[in-house]
Amino acid sequence: MGRPKRNLFAAAEETSTPPSALTSTQSIAQVVKAEGNNLYSCTLPNKKPILVELPSRFRNTIWIKRGGYVVIDTKEAGARENKIDGDIINIVRDEHKWRKESYWPKEFPKASAYPKDSDDEESTVGRMPPSDDSENE
Repeated sequence: MGRPKRNLFAAAEETSTPPSALTSTQSIAQVVKAEGNNLYSCTLPNKKPILVELPSRFRNTIWIKRGGYVVIDTKEAGARENKIDGDIINIVRDEHKWRKESYWPKEFPKASAYPKDSDDEESTVGRMPPSDDSENE
């Protein structure tokens, strides 16, 4: 039997709004790749790689994509006797709202939908096809 909808809605509501502040053990990280078994490789703002675990309340409810952002907590990292460095405590879903917060790291710049180094000369998107007159000259 599936999970009750109230659990799904609670998890979705929890990730929709950013917290007012982060504690000293909490940080925003960018997801690099899914390692399997609810483990994710992430990068901290100082480019340090970290392995984090997704808690059961988010599993099969909220999907995390590569390049997305999560809030991690490393409070219990010293007590663990394995490779996991922390837990995911929140998932950034509405990045626009989160970027307005004062704790958003400057090391994670906003990615443009259009690459800056694209050559306009090579691209023919949105242009008219060449006319027959230009071929005869």
